[in-house]
Amino acid sequence: MLRAQALSSRSSRPWARALVGVAILVVGACASHPSAPGWVTLLDGAKPNTLENWNRVGVDNWRLQDGAIVAASSPMPGSTFLVTKEAYGDFEIRAQVWVDPDTNSGIFLRCQHPEAISVNSCYEMNIWDTYKVQYYATGSIALFAKVDPVPKAGNKWSTFDITARGGHIRVSMDGRLTVELDDKTYASGPIALQWGGGGIVKWRKVDVRRLSP
Repeated sequence: MLRAQALSSRSSRPWARALVGVAILVVGACASHPSAPGWVTLLDGAKPNTLENWNRVGVDNWRLQDGAIVAASSPMPGSTFLVTKEAYGDFEIRAQVWVDPDTNSGIFLRCQHPEAISVNSCYEMNIWDTYKVQYYATGSIALFAKVDPVPKAGNKWSTFDITARGGHIRVSMDGRLTVELDDKTYASGPIALQWGGGGIVKWRKVDVRRLSP
């Protein structure tokens, strides 16, 4: 009888370890949620004054509409951006965005020249389903990290989570990893949200928190 109890106890231990592992994952997920301490809301489409946290670069075609910040067209060629007023080095960002399939958009990180946002002076997490170079389409870091398979963001709300710590950048879309990058080209700088042409982009909420180096 004692032997049977011992065997039963040993056989239950993997289950106990699994439960502990699940608990750790849940705690970790809660800690990284924007409602946890340290998170700051930079953009909230439900708040009329939400653009006070941003500088507008390029032709200003941003408007508040239906609980989101929307850009759809411009009287002049070229991209238009919302650029944070502060610089970020090590951080996490979570952004909720809706695009048409042909919209050229993205989240630019650690930008070196905030008055002239460019893929050549920032890390660009691309949001562009129909980009001709598909491995640098949605979910990639343009010019740096190729995506495979290519996720699609068109005609639906998507959530992008980006973690930048030192030379390591990790991107997830709707909870699935798209790319990871180890590179030290840019250490710190503002964050920018893009409308670069094509269809509509809607930014519903953007949260950020700084990380310790």
